[in-house]
Amino acid sequence: MRTAESAPRKCMWEAWDANEHAHNLTDWSQEYDQFGQGGFYGRIDEVHLPAMQVFKEYTSHALGQQCNVWPDSLWLGIPVDERGCRINGHEVGEREIMCQPGGRDFELVTPDGFGIYGLVVGRDWLVRAAGEAARPLLEADPERLMRLKLPHRTRRATTFLIERLLGLQGEGLAPQVHQDILGLALQEILHEETPNTERPPSYRHRRQVVDGIRDHLESGAALPVSLDELCEIAHVSQRTLRYSFSSILGISPIQFLRLTRLNRVRRRLCEPGTETTVSQAAADWGFYHLGQFARDYRRLFGESPSATLVRHRH
Repeated sequence: MRTAESAPRKCMWEAWDANEHAHNLTDWSQEYDQFGQGGFYGRIDEVHLPAMQVFKEYTSHALGQQCNVWPDSLWLGIPVDERGCRINGHEVGEREIMCQPGGRDFELVTPDGFGIYGLVVGRDWLVRAAGEAARPLLEADPERLMRLKLPHRTRRATTFLIERLLGLQGEGLAPQVHQDILGLALQEILHEETPNTERPPSYRHRRQVVDGIRDHLESGAALPVSLDELCEIAHVSQRTLRYSFSSILGISPIQFLRLTRLNRVRRRLCEPGTETTVSQAAADWGFYHLGQFARDYRRLFGESPSATLVRHRH
């Protein structure tokens, strides 16, 4: 958690595993599932100011991200370009940025080659810096402020300041000065943002369908392996099931099932000091044809499951 007494510091993190990358962002609680195929690469450039965390994140492959920012804060996420991502099942439109309070779970689905600027500020500091202008955003329903429309010039000016800050070296980093400058940019955002509150009529039901399938997979109950079994769990038709996953996550329900299981196997193989075997981890997540499992695993992650296991054991 950032505090006024936190020592300013700058760091850069690189990772070649999506979930390892998720844990590199300081003070966030995250879990990433890789959706895109091939060897992953991620990078985070991060600066900590007295009451602010500033970063730029790059991820090479499409991901499903479960995120939670440090408590008593507010996060603003500004995509580097306008290629689509989703927050809690809503597509982020052109010239929109994302916003969520700290201490609350939210979900992102991001495409291949995705970059995002992040700005996390302490709530108390934001109230002191911006006064009453900050209260509508801090007191709003998080579902209402997921997507904020922002004029292009304000967005461009904010990302320019973040790039300049992240590019500074050593003596060029003046924490209080840069925090004050970014504070002025935040005040501009607070005055000009407009929440996008549009909700498709069937959004809530589609979200419940997807969450119900996800909860079943995490419950330890028998793993579904077919579309019919998924429909029985969600109590919906195949058409509704497909439409729910396509609109919320951008993938089919069968793709989601396969990707989730493969990512869970990889997580097991990556556990430090694990004594499991590839066949045990695969069977625990419903993969019984080891040859097909190994091919699917290599196609998704760019390496064999045995290579993953050996690397993390050593």
